[in-house]
Amino acid sequence: MGNELGVDPLEILLTSHGRRSIETIALYDKSKANWDYVSHAEGLIPIEHGADAVEIPGARSLLASLEHASAPRAIVTSGTRALVTGWLDVMHLSRPKHLVVAEDVSAGKPAPDCYKRAISDLGLTAGKAQMNVLVLEDSPAGVLAGKAAGCQVIGLATTHTIEQLESSGADWIVRDLRSVVFVGFNADGKIQLEIRNALEH
Repeated sequence: MGNELGVDPLEILLTSHGRRSIETIALYDKSKANWDYVSHAEGLIPIEHGADAVEIPGARSLLASLEHASAPRAIVTSGTRALVTGWLDVMHLSRPKHLVVAEDVSAGKPAPDCYKRAISDLGLTAGKAQMNVLVLEDSPAGVLAGKAAGCQVIGLATTHTIEQLESSGADWIVRDLRSVVFVGFNADGKIQLEIRNALEH
């Protein structure tokens, strides 16, 4: 994509993680900042680079335990539907009932729109989000979005520094998802998670 835009791909990567591609592309070529172009370009990524995918340690185990317990959850991503469903297929992961993608909201992260949409899809009210919704995020823009939606946020130090996640307002910071373990449900029917080895911040 960087070559098509005439921009060094490394320059794009410095600011694009956790943000919608349509907004990043608009900085360089507004004529390509449309969903047809973005969805096509992103849909090719899992197809052409699926062999390069690296799982976040602990992610598959956590997802499996949540699925087994039928725990309510959602994927909230800055990627297009073509990108996220492509990756789920490549990684042989099931598609969740609730999926909020880039095209579903008018403003991308760090705006809270995507998480507010997920909260509504889960049948919750925004006023109770802080006690009922836990967000897992790996980018400062995502952490800001989760906090702005009233949620508690675990920051994953997989792509950004502890300092960046801390300054964005993460409530906890962990190295990866081996530190987040599904315990079960409490007496009120709420999911219980254990956070192990949280990083100091």
